[in-house]
This record gives sequence, structure tokens and C-alpha cells, in this order.
Amino acid sequence: QVQLVESGGGLVQAGGSLRLSCVASGRAFNMPAMGWFRQAPGKEREFVATIIRSGDSARYADTVSGRFTISRDNAKNTVALQMNSLKPEDTAVYYCALGSWGMTRREYNYWGQGTQVTVSS
Repeated sequence: QVQLVESGGGLVQAGGSLRLSCVASGRAFNMPAMGWFRQAPGKEREFVATIIRSGDSARYADTVSGRFTISRDNAKNTVALQMNSLKPEDTAVYYCALGSWGMTRREYNYWGQGTQVTVSS
């Protein structure tokens, strides 16, 4: 059984930083990619970033490119999202997911429960 557990969310002022982590258990960590999505109140869940299994390549949404960095440690079955220069519009529940190398929800098979990130202005 695959389980993903996120941590690191919280309240931060605009311009600040947070680092999210996700620990995966089960064999599915060997799937092609691991990603982060987010969902703000009243909005659909949207792609944030994804990184392939080797860690050599990553993709980012235009809204976070240059501010967020995704990384992974396969030895520890973890993926992290370093978020800098946070903006109030980054406020959302952030989810990690395991799946294929894509930028849409349907390409990810396993999801965590989410961690809340709130950015105050």
C-alpha cells in the first residue's frame, strides 16, 4: 500500500519562505515522477511542480517558476518543495503525488492528504 505524508505547511508573511516535505512508503516511489499540486478555496487543484525519479529534470508551473524548487532524495523516499518569495496567492492546500511525468491530475495515481500553506499580506 502506498502512503504519502506531507509536512511543513504553516503561516508565513508575504516574501517569506517555507519548505514542504513529503515522505512516501511503498514500492510506488519507483514510479516515474513525483509532483506537487495545490488547491485554493473555491478553485480546482492545480499543478505546481514535478520531478523525475532520477532527480535530473523538473517542471514548474509558470506561476511558481523561479521562486519554488522541487527536489527529491530517493534514499529517504522523500520529495521537497522549497518555496521562496511567497505571495498571498500561493495560499492553498499543497498535495504531493506519485505518478507519471506530467502536469495534470489524471497522470498521478497516489496522493497525500495535503498540508495548508497560508501567506499573509
